Amino acid sequence: MKSDIHPNYRPVVFQDTSSDFAFVTNSTINTSETIEWEDGKTYPLAKVEISSKSHPFYTGKQILVDTTGRVERFRKRYGQTSSPAAAAQAASESEK
Repeated sequence: MKSDIHPNYRPVVFQDTSSDFAFVTNSTINTSETIEWEDGKTYPLAKVEISSKSHPFYTGKQILVDTTGRVERFRKRYGQTSSPAAAAQAASESEK
């Protein structure tokens, strides 16, 4: 095998920011933060927004995690400009 072409495969702590759940697994992800784990060793830290502890499929609960305000931006950009009744009337008139 060629040297210096493979990524560094090492133990990394993944921390779910929405539920404060963390676990150690091996990964090649590059991180700038570190954390001291329960065993006293220091590991690289990768923060994730959703894990098995917070995903609705695994928890059975619907938790809306909107950290970037996407829904609000969408509604602001493409929100209704007229009332629903006026829109329905305009649609029925255009069909005639």
